[in-house]
Amino acid sequence: MNIDALKTNAHRVLQDATIPELPNHYRGKVRDNYDLPDGRRIIIASDRLSAFDISLASIPFKGEVLTRTARFWFEATHDICPNHVLEYPDPNVVIGQRLEILPVEMVVRDYLAGTTGTSILTMYKAGRRDMYGVRLPDDLRDNAKLPQTIITPTSKAALGSHDEPLTPDDIVGKGLLTAEQWRTVSDYALALFARGREMARERGLILVDTKYEFGTDADGRIVLADEIHTPDSSRYWFLDSYQDRVDRGEKPESFDKDFMRNWVVARCNPYKDAIPPIPDEVVLQTAEVYIRAFETITGQPFEIPAMTGSVLDRIRRNLARHF
Repeated sequence: MNIDALKTNAHRVLQDATIPELPNHYRGKVRDNYDLPDGRRIIIASDRLSAFDISLASIPFKGEVLTRTARFWFEATHDICPNHVLEYPDPNVVIGQRLEILPVEMVVRDYLAGTTGTSILTMYKAGRRDMYGVRLPDDLRDNAKLPQTIITPTSKAALGSHDEPLTPDDIVGKGLLTAEQWRTVSDYALALFARGREMARERGLILVDTKYEFGTDADGRIVLADEIHTPDSSRYWFLDSYQDRVDRGEKPESFDKDFMRNWVVARCNPYKDAIPPIPDEVVLQTAEVYIRAFETITGQPFEIPAMTGSVLDRIRRNLARHF
């Protein structure tokens, strides 16, 4: 990663990806989506960083990092389950099969970690041992390896709302998924996580936890959607320093969006207090974290090419045939 090039191009931020010429716009926490009449969906990854169920800041090149990292993992796991990808017309854009998104986010965890209200570490430190239909033992330390890999599903919250913990009984009993769908997405999630954990370890990383979103196509087939094993959807730690830091009671080294989460949590309660403005240097440091994550996870260099106009201008050029 060329730090000087990053600083020079720090103004290249995609905060909003509204394109009026494209139909059926839906703005999510991070992505702007457009549904085409032929059943395809255009998904543009902005540079917005979402945490604590709000948008905290816009991070240069974050959307490109997410799109390229997800592409790496979609291609590495297509033999495990089908995914929605059809083509990549731009570094920030994927065109995928339009799906009916299932109303449950599948969060898979290998460690007692997290900072949000739905994380198992937050609940554990509050004295809870039964959560998500799983009972945890009493003697776990912060960031410790769990006795076994677990799934901690949550409801898929609307923009501005909070995700809510679910149990398998909740999911099937409330009709969020059928019993067969629950078995399928659980099997897919555990198999995807196992592949990610293995490949991450080869890169000197620990895949701590991650979330998956699934949808159904027109034939009712369950398909992996959204993103996979990116720094937004996953937590990664460095393998070589993990045990020493945990033994000393320190947080493991990571390069996911916990970097900015931790900055915020050190200064306020993000669920109750007004979040202070994020300084420019923290934004730039976060961009470095995302780019280093891409390079470490994929083994590929992240180059910043020369470009005229804005990121949105480039995206519009690359999507013009769909106007």
